[in-house]
Amino acid sequence: MYRMNFYESTCFRCNQTVYQVDRVGPLKDFTFFHSGCFKCAVCGTKLTLKTYYNNQHRQEDKEVYCCSHVPKIGPGHLDGSAVGIRSALNVPRSANVVNEQIRGSGKGTFDAEALNIRPHLNGHINNSSNNNGSQQTQPYHQHHHYQYGRFDASALHIAHALRATELQKAYNKAREKPIDCYLDKDEQTQLEMKHRKEEDDLYRKFARQREEEDKRMREEFRDEWEKELERLTSRFQRELQNKKKRPDEQKVLTLRHQQEREDLEKNMTIRRDKKKESLTRKLLEHERAATAALVEKQSREMLELINEKRSEYMMAESLYLDEGDGYTEDVLLPYPSQAPIPAPPALSKFEVYNDPVEFADIDQIAISVAQEDQKTFTDLVRQLVGRCGSDIEKARTIFRWITVKNLNTMQFDENLRGDTPMGLLRGIKHGTESYHVLFKRLCSYAGLHCVVIKGYSKSAGYQPGVRFEDNRFRNSWNAVYVAGAWRFVQCNWGARHLVNAKEVPKAGSKGKSDSLRYEYDDHYFLTDPREFIYEFFPLQSEWQLLKNPITLQDFEELPFVRSLFFRYGLYFPDSNTKAVMFTDSTGAATVRIAMPAHMQSSLIFHYNLKFYDSDGDGFDGVSLKRFVMQSVVGNTVAFRVHAPCSGAFLLDIFANAVTPKEYLTGEPMKFKSVCKFKIACEELQTVMVPLPDCASGEWGPTKATRLFGLVPITHQDALVFAGRELELQFRMSRPLTDFMATLHKNGVEEKRLSKFVSHSVSDDDVVTFVISFPEEGQYGLDIYTRELGGSQSDGSSEKHLLTHCCKYLINSSKRN
Repeated sequence: MYRMNFYESTCFRCNQTVYQVDRVGPLKDFTFFHSGCFKCAVCGTKLTLKTYYNNQHRQEDKEVYCCSHVPKIGPGHLDGSAVGIRSALNVPRSANVVNEQIRGSGKGTFDAEALNIRPHLNGHINNSSNNNGSQQTQPYHQHHHYQYGRFDASALHIAHALRATELQKAYNKAREKPIDCYLDKDEQTQLEMKHRKEEDDLYRKFARQREEEDKRMREEFRDEWEKELERLTSRFQRELQNKKKRPDEQKVLTLRHQQEREDLEKNMTIRRDKKKESLTRKLLEHERAATAALVEKQSREMLELINEKRSEYMMAESLYLDEGDGYTEDVLLPYPSQAPIPAPPALSKFEVYNDPVEFADIDQIAISVAQEDQKTFTDLVRQLVGRCGSDIEKARTIFRWITVKNLNTMQFDENLRGDTPMGLLRGIKHGTESYHVLFKRLCSYAGLHCVVIKGYSKSAGYQPGVRFEDNRFRNSWNAVYVAGAWRFVQCNWGARHLVNAKEVPKAGSKGKSDSLRYEYDDHYFLTDPREFIYEFFPLQSEWQLLKNPITLQDFEELPFVRSLFFRYGLYFPDSNTKAVMFTDSTGAATVRIAMPAHMQSSLIFHYNLKFYDSDGDGFDGVSLKRFVMQSVVGNTVAFRVHAPCSGAFLLDIFANAVTPKEYLTGEPMKFKSVCKFKIACEELQTVMVPLPDCASGEWGPTKATRLFGLVPITHQDALVFAGRELELQFRMSRPLTDFMATLHKNGVEEKRLSKFVSHSVSDDDVVTFVISFPEEGQYGLDIYTRELGGSQSDGSSEKHLLTHCCKYLINSSKRN
């Protein structure tokens, strides 16, 4: 069976294991970092693969720095190993003349070509020193009065160039000039009008087919109705002739005939509606296929036009802006004119970008454009990508426009022509064009290769363990070629609702657009194949974009996870974790989820357990939640299920990232599902009893330390074995007040157990809980506390709500 592998390495910063899902690297000398540890060694600024620097004159220094704190070569250290960066100070900032030799530090001369920095010097001389082009280049004067500037590792980007590994060369960040530079808008619009005529013809064909089929069906049912009615009437008349002499029987016959006629009409109406629904569904499938085929042809023609004009322009002059971000012309790869074959991307999504905030300006363009209507796709796409300088930015604006436009709830006029603003999206209205076909169409107008992929998805209604044996879970999505590779996009799943919906302006009115905030799911933009495969399985294996494609059975056995699972950086440390987990002979099965280091302090988990084939969540009057023990050890949260009976159960695991301050407010927290499992108990040899009725959530003191700074002194594990008495001690690392503990035991009222628990706080901030168990058995201990808040205006201290701190499971017996 195929298994998702997570290779282990050690983080250079914290020396803890770093798994692939949370890994940055390999960097200098094959060092790795957690994404949370990938910060400047001096100031702690969070870094990305675009902003980090290495120490270039100390090979043994493997740390990473920001541009402000990367060690620079000072006076007295200019030699061959320092590559003469300081010598570049004497290079003229001329666009025409470059000093052929860079004067060294008295140890000989270094030719610019030998140092392999000429392209970077030329790039800097020709460019402005600021990426936004705000500073102008200095002209070369006839009398050779050179204008000197400051050249260092940051300005020349030599630090990047010298360590230009294959990883960094793979993604070319050169910014391309707008499409307006090489393709006239009128020429593109002319091709669009040709396509629109083809589309109009296709829609007229659809309308004729629907009319013909509707007419044929109506005639068919009219003929059948007449035949059935004639048969019914003939029978009635025959029976009426036989009852001539008995008026009462004639009346009964007449009433029966009327009832039979009404029943016939009702049954035929139901049959007609069902047949019409079936016919409409078949016609729609045919229309979708025809529309997709037409868009495929038109997209190919649009790309051919763009590539032709693009090539002509490139022959005449450079296509790229003079704003290179550390990448020289010798590594520029033009966007391919032909669609490359599907292959796994060399760079992960994190290595392309690791924070959606990098697209803040681009996203705002999409949001602004979405609030207006356009009459042509040419206008729409040029408004979206006109200020984009890279293929990724183009794909991003199209993705965000679709997610912002909220096409599912858009209102359309009944009679839409193709030349009206919303007529562009009439395919969405009629159901003949999906999000994915629309995304492909828009990508072609931007000059991007895009394909629509068909397959199965673990979508709405799917539960772990379900087999893909019919078309219930058929779906489609996109792959777009950006950043030198095919990458997945799922616009439909990426779309989210509008926040502050009450402030949305009504149709026909104008409201404040800045009061709106659009939610979307960034996970479904350029999703990594190893994550995408958990939810989507293409019919063509090459479009898995995996080095080792999996089978449909493997896909069914993969755990059922949601996008939030990957957003939090979660992963399964056990390779045998599957969608269906089978219990052992005692009815026990354990699901383990690992967290990245930077999320351990903020993630809170919750769960729900119910029967698989029903909504029942209780057994013999006891909640099924009490048959699950949740605990956290290190970076792993474990859910140990003890099935109370044989059968199948559904374990739904939720998570939320909160700060200790947010938790201490006592406000209800919203948890979202991260993964689901089917727990299958085929036989049960041991009768399981429910856990004590404690507060929900994890067992053990980890929560107390993480959220309250309460460090256990005596008992670090969730499960405690004790005699008839037990003493638990904690040390406070910050002020807490008003401790409370409650004891629970199955079959015993909580009030009866309250007198057996006490606590005290010593001067050295040690909290001690003393429990005297009235009898042997299994107990649950809940501990509550609260922080002392800030001062009020009257000088008193604000008190937070009493909040659950942690809980223990205690087995008491005389033998312990």
